[in-house]
Amino acid sequence: MKVAIGQDSHRIDYTNTDKKVVLGGVEFEEDFSIVANSDGDVVLHAITNAISGITCKNIIGKVSDDMCKNGITNSEEYLKEALKYLDNQIVHLSISIECKTPKISPKVEEMRKNIGRILGINENCIGITATSGEALTEFGKGNGISVFTCLTVE
Repeated sequence: MKVAIGQDSHRIDYTNTDKKVVLGGVEFEEDFSIVANSDGDVVLHAITNAISGITCKNIIGKVSDDMCKNGITNSEEYLKEALKYLDNQIVHLSISIECKTPKISPKVEEMRKNIGRILGINENCIGITATSGEALTEFGKGNGISVFTCLTVE
């Protein structure tokens, strides 16, 4: 068994509404965008970072930046790239999201199904929790989104 933690965070831009908000590969209808070169899917970035923690092959950074330069901005593609190096079976994934907005709970089941599809695991092996953190951090105040993941493989 191996366990890895993944983390990522992005700022929110309330002046730009041209870019769709995507979390866990699921679109949210919001009046803001996530600041990023890619689609800014902070959930998939954190999962990718957790896989990098297992495989020791860093994808978010140089590899994803090169993919962006080549027009690949869908974070699902970065996650698929990381999965190429994973020789272990994923047995569980826990995702913890901190943000004021968007409201995560209405989309949790859709996110679990989509992430399960990408990872090739049952959605019942994926837990997603969300909090505003009582507005004690910049994320809880609405200035960004932070995600931590805990990945268990066998």
